[in-house]
Amino acid sequence: MRGHLVAGIKEVAEEAGVSTATVSRALRGLHHVNDSTRAKIIAAAEKLSYPLTPSKANTASGRTNSVGVVAPYISRWYFSQVISGAEQALREAGLDLLLYNFSQMKGRERLFQHQLLKGRVDALIVISLPPTVEEFDSMLSLGIPIALVGMEHEKCASVKIDDIAGARSATQHLVNQGHKQIGLMSGRPDDPFNFSVPQDRRKGFMQVLAENGLEWLPQREVHGDFTMHTAARAMDDLLARPNRPTAIFCESDEMAMGAMQALRRHGLKAPDDISIVGFDGHEMAEFSELTTIEQPVQLMGEMAAWSIMERLRKPNIDPPSLVLPTTLVVRNSTRRISPEEG
Repeated sequence: MRGHLVAGIKEVAEEAGVSTATVSRALRGLHHVNDSTRAKIIAAAEKLSYPLTPSKANTASGRTNSVGVVAPYISRWYFSQVISGAEQALREAGLDLLLYNFSQMKGRERLFQHQLLKGRVDALIVISLPPTVEEFDSMLSLGIPIALVGMEHEKCASVKIDDIAGARSATQHLVNQGHKQIGLMSGRPDDPFNFSVPQDRRKGFMQVLAENGLEWLPQREVHGDFTMHTAARAMDDLLARPNRPTAIFCESDEMAMGAMQALRRHGLKAPDDISIVGFDGHEMAEFSELTTIEQPVQLMGEMAAWSIMERLRKPNIDPPSLVLPTTLVVRNSTRRISPEEG
């Protein structure tokens, strides 16, 4: 799949002695290429019988050579990593990425209700944003390939992980270490986007407690909203409560790192006082010596991009549904405790 899509533009680039991005811009008639370079690229494309010559070929086919990416946040690590993976794959294939970002519900309504996407993109990648039935209908009416990251739908390609299974692995690790009083740092209960990830990770956590006959006390749960700052405040709240847990599962690495910061501020540390497990595989997790559930975030973006490029090439194929594996990475933020400590 990848070789077929990338070979043509790479061969033209090598023949002309320029980058694949320059080839893409030149053949689409964009202004950022000087005339002599454009002529050299067109000559190379004609010599190699490259199918997208010249730019009017795209006009005739109605193609924009652009892929839209819809994300509620771009500053948060997970979303930026998925976008980075998608952008790299699209760039290698000579396609542009148009980012549609909004963190307010009003922006979401504007995007879907006014069909800002219509005629502007050849395909669409939606990152971890569960669309409503009406929004799905609006997207499907565009008649373009759609890939979902972090969720699935029968009419769209999808790339995701099993969040329940990942949370189960994190929680079972704590149980195996002898912990019986385990806390949870979850997402905000009034989440306006209704993300499925916090709910699924909480479900996996609760399943393991029940299967091991461990008592669950609601006061052991705090909400961190998936940022370090809110997590640090949530950890302050947890530490002020009686009967603090011996371990805590944080639904993201950023929340886990915020919790660790709060511990240090209170003269405590992980794992001596509280064991901490995160979720994601953030690059800072290694430097924080954080035990975590690692997920292939950039690969998810890359695979979403390749799935829609394959459907652009073969419109009648069934959209693939991929579930990528997660891995428990044990570091020094967790420790085994004795029965007396637990």
